[in-house]
Amino acid sequence: MRALRKTVLALVMAGILAFSTCAFAIEKLVQIDGSSTVYPITEAIAEEFQKVYKDIKVTVGISGTGGGFKRFVRGETDINNASRPIKASEIEACQANGIEFIELPVAFDALAVVVNKENDRVDYLTVAELKKIWEPEAQGKSLKWSDIRPGWPDKPITLFGPGVDSGTFDYFTEAIVGESGKSRGDYVASEDDNVLVQGVSQDKYALGYFGLAYYLENQDLLKAVPIKVGDKEPVPPTPENVENGTYQPLSRPLFIYVSLKSAERDEVVKFVEFYLQNAADLVQEVGYVPLPKRAYELALERFNKRITGSIFGGHGATVGVSIEEILEKEKEL
Repeated sequence: MRALRKTVLALVMAGILAFSTCAFAIEKLVQIDGSSTVYPITEAIAEEFQKVYKDIKVTVGISGTGGGFKRFVRGETDINNASRPIKASEIEACQANGIEFIELPVAFDALAVVVNKENDRVDYLTVAELKKIWEPEAQGKSLKWSDIRPGWPDKPITLFGPGVDSGTFDYFTEAIVGESGKSRGDYVASEDDNVLVQGVSQDKYALGYFGLAYYLENQDLLKAVPIKVGDKEPVPPTPENVENGTYQPLSRPLFIYVSLKSAERDEVVKFVEFYLQNAADLVQEVGYVPLPKRAYELALERFNKRITGSIFGGHGATVGVSIEEILEKEKEL
């Protein structure tokens, strides 16, 4: 009987130890959601981080910038990936729920407008032509390529683009249509950019848009369309043209938003510091444009000082912001 009691006690203690270990593991968790555009950067950072800090697990979801903010403002995540600055309505939701945040720029990106590889007629598109295709007034109209420019194929345009919870959707509509969120709704929408890539690659007369990095990964399947602004020459989406500021108006900064409460936890602090110290190299590896070294230093200083709020005033999608302007805004802190 005594031996049996010892065995039972040992099993109970083992159970308590296992539970404690699980509880500890749960505490060493960094939860991230948000933009599918920022996802490859954060995922690459997370993979490298977990090689160094094996006791910390980092999860990265893809709900879109807006979808991620919905979770962030409820305190469900530690960090939100965002392909646009936070909106006023999202700031208000944070305030209502007692969520303070630290805004950190992490990279520069562009939106690529793409067509099928076999579409050899579309050499460039103007901003006005893109607006004609995507504006709300085009809803229900079966636009043909020949409606956009004489001499182009007399075939309907099949459209693919991000869903309404995507920061890419917000930015594109602001830059092209002139108002964030204003768009025709009769197109194939997905928060998963890989779905959009597949859609355009399988339809000769399709057109879509998404982050530049996804185009660069799929250049064998798609053709990027140079964008023409006014009387300027059409400019293709390349990392070099994003960096030198000539690819407009579809270049934009990318962000992570860190919960101030989460920043009290050691594992979150370690992750954010690792992110900003290693972003320049990893951003480039996954096809984005890194910020200047000084910008990352200033962002790290912003994080270490726990400076909250947005340097963009809650305006959401902000068109035409250059790398230099990001640096200047950080210097003003």
